[in-house]
Amino acid sequence: MFFTDRKDAGKKLAHELERYKDKDVLVLAIPRGGVEVGCEVAKYLHSSFSLLVTRKLPFPDNPESGFGAIAEDGSVFIFSDAALWLSQKQIDKIMEEQTEEIRRRIKTLRKGKKLPDISGRTVILIDDGLAMGSTMSASIALCRNKDAGRIVVAVPVAGREVVKDIGQMVDEMVVLESPPDFRAVAQVYLNWYDVSDSEVLKILESGCGK
Repeated sequence: MFFTDRKDAGKKLAHELERYKDKDVLVLAIPRGGVEVGCEVAKYLHSSFSLLVTRKLPFPDNPESGFGAIAEDGSVFIFSDAALWLSQKQIDKIMEEQTEEIRRRIKTLRKGKKLPDISGRTVILIDDGLAMGSTMSASIALCRNKDAGRIVVAVPVAGREVVKDIGQMVDEMVVLESPPDFRAVAQVYLNWYDVSDSEVLKILESGCGK
């Protein structure tokens, strides 16, 4: 175990991003697991903070595994080989379902507010860890589409192959831990659980960033 919980991971990650303190960066956390991590980073950096809603595209018979992801602006990332197992009709249906969940999360977690203007800004994308990296890849695509000035991905943990792949897509990547036997994000947290909407709202109400 490397981290007690997401709050602990966020504080440790924040210190690795010290150079962005008071630099007017925008921290965007991917809900729900990335919110507490991102909140701690934004508080430490005195930065603007918001949620970037992105959803994994799950296999119908194995929801824990996904073949890609879709971001709130419709940006899509799909693993080409994984998608071969599904028909276009199935893919469209799953994308439609996840788009609906994105709308629900924007309404519930972001109170329906628009994503802050990204154009020309340094954006730090935060999650609690990267397994396959699909949701982060779709989030990066959104930032590119909205003309971000600089894209930084910062996470407590990620697999080595994902670090390599994602690192090629962004201007900078910060990863605290990349264990050789990495199997799942949960393995590096002592206290790991699925975060609820109510907990996300509680975290946001406590204040994140400026």
